[in-house]
Amino acid sequence: MLTHPGGLSFFFAKTPQLYHGLRLFLNGCSHRHVKPTAHSHFLKGRISMNKSAHFLNLALSGTKKSIPESLAVAETMSNKARKKARRESPEGVLRFQLDMCSKNGDVLEALRLYDEARSQGVPLSQHHYNVLLYLCSSSGSNGDENVVNLGLKRGFEIFKQMGVHRIEPNEATFTSAARLAGAMEDPEMAFNLVKQMKSCGIPPKLRSYGPPLFGFCKKGDADRAFEVDAHMVESGVVAEEPELCSLLGLSVESRRVNRVYEMMHRLRASVRQVSESTAEVIERWFNSNDAAGVGEENWDVEKVREGVVKGGGGWHGHGWLGNGKWRVARTEMDEAGVCQSCGEKLVCIDIDPRETENFATSLTKLACQREVKADFVQFQIHHAIVENVSIEWLQRHGPFDAVLDGANVSLINQKSFSFFQLNSVVNHLCQISPSKRLPLVILHRSRVTGGPAQNPNNMKLIQNWKKSGALYATPAGSNDDWYWLYAAVHCNCLLVTNDEMRDHLFQLLGTSFFPRWKEKHQVRLTMTRRGPVLHMPPPYSIVIQESEQGSWHVPTVTGDDVETPRQWLCATRSRKNHGHHHPQPLD
Repeated sequence: MLTHPGGLSFFFAKTPQLYHGLRLFLNGCSHRHVKPTAHSHFLKGRISMNKSAHFLNLALSGTKKSIPESLAVAETMSNKARKKARRESPEGVLRFQLDMCSKNGDVLEALRLYDEARSQGVPLSQHHYNVLLYLCSSSGSNGDENVVNLGLKRGFEIFKQMGVHRIEPNEATFTSAARLAGAMEDPEMAFNLVKQMKSCGIPPKLRSYGPPLFGFCKKGDADRAFEVDAHMVESGVVAEEPELCSLLGLSVESRRVNRVYEMMHRLRASVRQVSESTAEVIERWFNSNDAAGVGEENWDVEKVREGVVKGGGGWHGHGWLGNGKWRVARTEMDEAGVCQSCGEKLVCIDIDPRETENFATSLTKLACQREVKADFVQFQIHHAIVENVSIEWLQRHGPFDAVLDGANVSLINQKSFSFFQLNSVVNHLCQISPSKRLPLVILHRSRVTGGPAQNPNNMKLIQNWKKSGALYATPAGSNDDWYWLYAAVHCNCLLVTNDEMRDHLFQLLGTSFFPRWKEKHQVRLTMTRRGPVLHMPPPYSIVIQESEQGSWHVPTVTGDDVETPRQWLCATRSRKNHGHHHPQPLD
């Protein structure tokens, strides 16, 4: 079997010619069949500029020969006709068929099409090869061991053939090849492919590092795993929870207590709330003998306190504090942020105003890229001259104490849009507002002009909101999410919505600042017979916290809604020693 331990060496021992060809492709990409490029190191300076130009012309001439006559004629056609000709060419038909195989995960049909295309002399492009390599590298999801082994074997053959045909690889090519090596349980080759990618001027992505990192973690090779991690950091690639969880588990198993501490803080900084699988690894660490035996018994209290202040609160970074066995429990926090297990109160970590300002700027850029720019600019505070009138909608009508996602609020527990429910929330927010003013309601223009908006009572309500400057109708074809989010960020106020903001639009905003902002500003709603019940942002930060006394509180993603309290992991130990203070000088 190809997938048994020692996979690649066993496989290539039986196919030495393939192994030799692949190594030639990897070792500097200097094989004579590889297409030279200006940005790669494929030729390592061994070929002169004139000879490089010769190879380039040769490649281009070869490509021209392979283009069907229909495409040559298409040069004089319209764009529409040229596109049709490309689609109907043998290469275009093959591309469509392979894309369908990729969509359906059909590696066998893709390999049949590949063999057929080669036998008929159909030239393959980078895209063709990448789809084939992707399918071969992901054949493990098929579940059929024979298909898996065939996919791995043919995948390396196709990778080699790509070099023979002088097709330049890109990041997707190298990543699929690294996945093939990972599936063959050869993380060393996977790592070499990533390093080769970088040496060729192709920036690796997070997905590129998965095969070597997870491969070394699976083998228990901590040194090599952290070497991959260092290479990621050097390349500016930020590890996410799966990578950090694997490194944390490896650190626990290899008894590297300082690495465990490092991984805990990297989880705190980038993940904040952990999945159940990560929580189980953390729980396993705190229940271990290694965790019980590590820690400073008599720490410098003032130094630790300074670390907390310097870090902005919620952590100190001075290593494990205390000694002895940890008490580990799954628990919840009350409304004030007091742990129901140990009684310790969590802190609220402030957001730097400059971060909010930078976030508003990046939000504006993203919105202008995806919305009608003039419409969004008219809404925000920047000047837009329309018929010689300076329009600053938010500047003229704001600031607001709260912004409502009107569509979301009006549809909570409702089968159709309810202006009555929306108005009850508006009035409730007005009553509790420090300024006693109406909140800003964001609605799509269609909600303001059609459907229930035609009801006379609703029309009167809409007109009152407009006169008060408390309603903004987003233009046709726009996404109102950009508008209510920008308004809440700009006004630094509450955002009332039950939208969990997890779809693609909000993923564009990143995982660094946006979750922290959302945690401090989102107000959720429950509708009852007595009226709306507001669930205000918690007075503490929902993030991994390390206290001055050495205890840890880790939030999980379990129970992140109004109905179910969030689950936390609490790890504390006896506080017989509270550290020592520096003696104060006498006056």
